[in-house]
Amino acid sequence: MRRFEKYKQGVKGITMILTVSGFPRAFMPTLLITFVTLSVLARCEPPPSTPPPTDLKKLSVEELMNIEVTSVSKHLERLSKTASAIQVITQDEIRRSGATTIPEALRLADNLIVAQKNSHDWGISARGFNTELANKLLVLIDGRTVYTPLFSGVFWNVQDYLLEDIDRIEVISGPGGTLWGANAVNGVINIVTKSAADTKGLYVEGGGGSKLKDFSGVRYGSKLSANSSFRIYGKFFNRDHELLTGGVEASDSWNHEQGGFRIDAQPTPKDSLAIHGDLYSGDQHLTTGGASHVSGANLLARWSHIYSDQSDMSLQLYYDRTHLSNAVPALVINSLPLAPPGTFSDDLDTYDLDFQRTVRLGDANRLIFGLGYRFTHDEVGNAKALAFFPKVLDHNLASAFAQVELKPHKKLLFTLGSKVEHNDYTGWEFEPSVRLAWEPNEQHTIWAAISRAVRAPSRIDRDLSEPVPPIVVLKGGSDFESETVIAYELGYHGQLSHRASASISAYYNEYDDLRSTSTTPMTLLPLFFENNLHGETHGVELSANYQVTGWWRLHAAYNLLKENLRVLPGQMDLNNALNETADPQNWVSLRSSMDLRNHVELDAALRWVDTVRNNNGGKAGTVPSYFELNARLGWHPSKELELALVGQNLLHNSHPEFGAPTAARGEIERSVYGKVTWSF
Repeated sequence: MRRFEKYKQGVKGITMILTVSGFPRAFMPTLLITFVTLSVLARCEPPPSTPPPTDLKKLSVEELMNIEVTSVSKHLERLSKTASAIQVITQDEIRRSGATTIPEALRLADNLIVAQKNSHDWGISARGFNTELANKLLVLIDGRTVYTPLFSGVFWNVQDYLLEDIDRIEVISGPGGTLWGANAVNGVINIVTKSAADTKGLYVEGGGGSKLKDFSGVRYGSKLSANSSFRIYGKFFNRDHELLTGGVEASDSWNHEQGGFRIDAQPTPKDSLAIHGDLYSGDQHLTTGGASHVSGANLLARWSHIYSDQSDMSLQLYYDRTHLSNAVPALVINSLPLAPPGTFSDDLDTYDLDFQRTVRLGDANRLIFGLGYRFTHDEVGNAKALAFFPKVLDHNLASAFAQVELKPHKKLLFTLGSKVEHNDYTGWEFEPSVRLAWEPNEQHTIWAAISRAVRAPSRIDRDLSEPVPPIVVLKGGSDFESETVIAYELGYHGQLSHRASASISAYYNEYDDLRSTSTTPMTLLPLFFENNLHGETHGVELSANYQVTGWWRLHAAYNLLKENLRVLPGQMDLNNALNETADPQNWVSLRSSMDLRNHVELDAALRWVDTVRNNNGGKAGTVPSYFELNARLGWHPSKELELALVGQNLLHNSHPEFGAPTAARGEIERSVYGKVTWSF
């Protein structure tokens, strides 16, 4: 009876949250007191000897280091043995963080810079270059590349999924071009979803709050036959606006809906097949006025075959369709109107084929090689103030890679490989790497790497026109070349004890042919893009886990990034080498995860981000440094039911994370939401 009363009280509290359309700021002290009070009621003691009523598994420190990943070498290997700066975000960490979007979940990767611009846009990068057109990070969802050839970056507002169905997110900081190709310059994010066989039954979630006004999701999975399973899902959310500098409403509200399916089958003991697809649609209001509409669909099929213990292969084919319709404000310079407002649209069709073969060479050595081909058909609808020429562009990308792993000694692994690509802009590109891993014992790995990667030109670099002729202020450079990096890395992964683990990496990157803005001789206009910048970055990435007790874990991380970009001698850049970097020099995070009595979970994440220096019209602008805190209180009244209360950005009414110091800069507000999940 007592348990039933507690259940009613919990449901009543969450129901109250779900029915509130907005939280007054005066409510925040009450919220913080609630977090503390409920923690005290749980008495901050370890749970009983019986496990909590949930199927979700919290991995031990040893198990976290032994997670198997694929992003570093394109085959399964233990995280602790990889010759790369890699971090893994687990499903349990995503759930307990209170994240509601993929960008929010990526804050759990300490080796990423994640800055929220407004209600629906983020800047995300690794090892710097987190600018408005961040373009040096490759992102994949189940092997499908999700960057846009418009600017070689990612539209984060269309990368969505039911977070419950994500198995893990592998995040590499450092070049990945040898295996993944162009745009894997400073890092790779590989989002891996669960097999349909692991998502059987019904799952339902819903909730709402002050900024995340309301959201819901549902997924159902079952068997199709003895050797095949399926799942279908659908989700929706509606987010309120954020603020502009000075507390003005930003008018950037956002809603998005998405659905999809997945089928996994094993027709024979040596063959496996996965087929999955998604369909989405969303609308975002813009701070510049008007709105943006996005929609799209994708379909992917992957066949894997095992020839023997020494050999296997995989063949993947996907189609991706995206649509963007965006309101473009009038172009006005020094009170002179150059172009009226309008609407810009982009329709992109992507066809991608990828083949990979793995062959063991004896007991310890391995050869991995593959071929790839991608065809994109891009068709834009130009606005007067923003245009691309030609309006229709077909682009071909062909690639081949080979990588050999040699083990001359049981404690030493040597990896050598390269990818060769041919694109229609710059022709042939080569991206080699050499990696060395030394294991003095089972608990420790020391590694080093030298890599070359490229960022191939995008449509902005080559085809941009602002506004349309005859008067053009800014245009793409017809001879714009690929940006390049040579990266030197040294790192360590280690199990320090059964309670503690740590990873550290240091890097030094040399960049050439970075994007600059020049003037046309004699006429000055149009301005156009060239490759007149070069420079270096270097830094350190450190992260550690410590299991304080069986019910309390701490995670801490520190990052140092120093950048030195400059204009080539005898050349020019109107932005004074400021437009390609917008990054903090230091950032720190500390996370605490507690399993309290009565099946209560308490999680908190504190982060400090140093001052960000960015471009403000050719002069240095800043985003002030800040501390921020997220917290989540969760309760499992039964195995099937979970109730959660989440607070985000609790330390400030609002704060900026991105952008030059102008009146149009967005500020992210404090928010609270409640969530109910039910599965059976």
